[in-house]
Amino acid sequence: LSTHIIISLLLDASFCCFLGTPWCAPIKIKHGDVSCRTPRGEHYRNVMGTRCKIRCKQGYEAQSSEVVCMASKHWSSNYACREIRCPKLDMPINGGYKCSDGSYFNSRCEFFCSPGFTLKGQKTATCRYNVVWSAGVPSCVDIDPPKIKCPNVKDKWAEPGKLTARVTWDTPEGVDTADGILTDVILKGKPSKSNFPEGLHKMSYTVFDRAGNKGSCRFTVRVRVRRCSPLFPPDNGYMKCDSDKDNYGATCEFTCTGGSELRGSAARVCQYGLTWSGSDTTCAPMNINVGVRTAAALLDQFYEKRRLLVISAPTAANHNYRFQMTNLQQAQCGLDLRHVTVIELVGTYPAQVGRIRHNLLSPGLALQLRLLLQIPQRSFQMVLVDKQGTDKQRYPFPITAAELFTTIDTFPLRKDEMLVQQEAGQTCQS
Repeated sequence: LSTHIIISLLLDASFCCFLGTPWCAPIKIKHGDVSCRTPRGEHYRNVMGTRCKIRCKQGYEAQSSEVVCMASKHWSSNYACREIRCPKLDMPINGGYKCSDGSYFNSRCEFFCSPGFTLKGQKTATCRYNVVWSAGVPSCVDIDPPKIKCPNVKDKWAEPGKLTARVTWDTPEGVDTADGILTDVILKGKPSKSNFPEGLHKMSYTVFDRAGNKGSCRFTVRVRVRRCSPLFPPDNGYMKCDSDKDNYGATCEFTCTGGSELRGSAARVCQYGLTWSGSDTTCAPMNINVGVRTAAALLDQFYEKRRLLVISAPTAANHNYRFQMTNLQQAQCGLDLRHVTVIELVGTYPAQVGRIRHNLLSPGLALQLRLLLQIPQRSFQMVLVDKQGTDKQRYPFPITAAELFTTIDTFPLRKDEMLVQQEAGQTCQS
């Protein structure tokens, strides 16, 4: 050997012996590899001062990327390759997740929500090499509306004599598919146990959950009224009905105008079978018997039925008489409306003539009537007699029909008649 080589080997041996063989333990890397650089050459890889770089396989990370062999014969730090692990994921509220390999590298976590909630965000997240998840934790939101089922209400029939029916149902309860908590239940329409009028009524219930979602349902309430065929007032009469005139339980009462006689049922009721009780009602014209013997008997026939206007004149050619009769003939509607019967007494006894429309009075009966009412034979005079047989007004000269009607309309009984006639729509248009 050359002198130079021999001297070098001697110096190295002396150096090693001087340090007491200061070698660190050999580096063994699992899941990685190492490359070292030593100040004394390849034969002295573990001597003091040796620097080693640590490289880990994918999915692993080194605790220290480089270590140095220290004088203490230990490496400067731990050099093992540890498996990469991301931070633990937070659990989504009202949900959860399942992972393929916990929080380790390449673990795939799949998120899910509790029933009634919907995932908002990424459905999965993967642990990446940089110790960060590929996606954030999603949220579970309640977007499903609550469910509510409305009652099934059958048609209701109105009660007798009424146009309404009491309808009752159980208030429906809403169901929330998420947390089961409902805030408000709102009814649009009349509440249960109310009286509903005839017809179709649309109702709805609306329910809200805590997320503000709403669910609705609709139902109808139909009230029917049993009705008879309509009745009509008879000719020369009035009809007054309660309730709605033709509904089940309604009662209709009939009255005839003064001088007409009621035949049939004075009152009729709409029965359950939708037929009217009793028989048809008519108002027959008053049958005046002019064959009575006394004036009092004649007047009794009009008691509480008709008013009398007795017109007396000495002759048919009397100017006042002719004027008065012409005026009244044009106002026949107003006379009938006020229940007035005209009795004419014309001439002097025994040639006098009495007449009630087409019915002639005997001369003797006409004379008795003049004597009873104290009417002179030889001058014009009119006497107004009310339904109670009272002499109400005397006229020694003709008057207009308007003046006569104004007087009659002040009678107390006449005011009640006017109300009935107004309700029945009976008026004179002329």
